[in-house]
Amino acid sequence: MSEPAPKSDIDPAKFTTQFAPIRGVRLAFIREGIGGVPLLLAHGWPESKRIFWRVIEPLVRAGFEVIVPDLRGFGESEPGDFGDTVSSALDLAELMLTLGHKRYVVAGGDAGGPVVQEMAIRSPNVVDRMVLFNSPLPIDKVAMAHLRTRPAKEASDYFFRQGLEADALSQELRTEAERIRYISTFYGSRFWAHPGAFDPEAIAFHSEPFARSQTLRSSFRFYEAAFSKQARYEPPSLRPNPDTKTLILFGPSDHVLYPDFDRMAALVFANHVGPFLLRDCGHFVPWEAPHAFVSATTMLCADLLAVRR
Repeated sequence: MSEPAPKSDIDPAKFTTQFAPIRGVRLAFIREGIGGVPLLLAHGWPESKRIFWRVIEPLVRAGFEVIVPDLRGFGESEPGDFGDTVSSALDLAELMLTLGHKRYVVAGGDAGGPVVQEMAIRSPNVVDRMVLFNSPLPIDKVAMAHLRTRPAKEASDYFFRQGLEADALSQELRTEAERIRYISTFYGSRFWAHPGAFDPEAIAFHSEPFARSQTLRSSFRFYEAAFSKQARYEPPSLRPNPDTKTLILFGPSDHVLYPDFDRMAALVFANHVGPFLLRDCGHFVPWEAPHAFVSATTMLCADLLAVRR
């Protein structure tokens, strides 16, 4: 069993939250280390900007300007009309431009992975490099025929319910306690994380942003977009990217993702560094393996950081 998380790691007020009107949505974000190499961190589900709490300060010390938003409909950000991959990718691109960044590094996992992949494909001259971990990928059935590309069936019930029965599921989770209990399972009993990676206090910290019924319901829209064209602002561009230099990290204790994520990602991103498998780490890489995340990202951007010093 891991040691309890330091109090600072589970302090919601550890960083100052800022807000900006972005594409008709009030977007919440953290911005630390102004003047460093700009690095955008995109969370997934069931996460908020808090999943990066353990890596923000060490990344700033390494020389990065770290920008960590809540995606639309998550955490402290407003939902807007759409909650799909493209909407969030356009939001984050606009946020970075608003902050004065015309070229930057992106990182993402889970649903944040397709978001940063979309950004890199749409704006190859803007996204300098990418860090990708435990994320959905485009599937090439021929090239990946020899790989394990399907997660365990028993881990996918949530995906179908949230994508096809979002309203019914939301109505079942009527109280704050029920909503928090539901989200808590993804950090504990569902085996997304490595056993013991989240103590009860850390689970409560990451589950709390979903206590509001509107936030939980809005977060399901990522899954609805997987099943319904009407739920998408635009069709996503999810496809192999041979150009963007991509660092591939994988927490292999993850029971919800493709067992061969690392090998699959190496095929999707021809210009890759790694893949690096992280011992005793599951789905939530920045929280479960913060030192590895920071040191690998610093290594990827060593030349950019040297110019800023």
